[in-house]
Amino acid sequence: MQIKKIKAWWDKANHFAEEAYNAPYRSAIARAKREEDDLFMLLVFSEMMGVPNPASYYTMELQPLLLERFHDWHIRMGMEKSPLDHFKCC
Repeated sequence: MQIKKIKAWWDKANHFAEEAYNAPYRSAIARAKREEDDLFMLLVFSEMMGVPNPASYYTMELQPLLLERFHDWHIRMGMEKSPLDHFKCC
């Protein structure tokens, strides 16, 4: 019984210490992930924007999966309207 209480306290202390240690780095990690996602989105839709892509055969399969996030991406990249002629998302 005593050991279970100590283990529960240890788990809570470990969780608190982990959260306190990771808190300052969360925004940097989120920013790095967003930049990585933006680069991946550019790679997937580059052929549609006229940029040659040697991996277009493979990235074309991913386009339907990323269409939901396409509008947020082109707004974040500074394009008010969709850069694609045949695909209007807004």
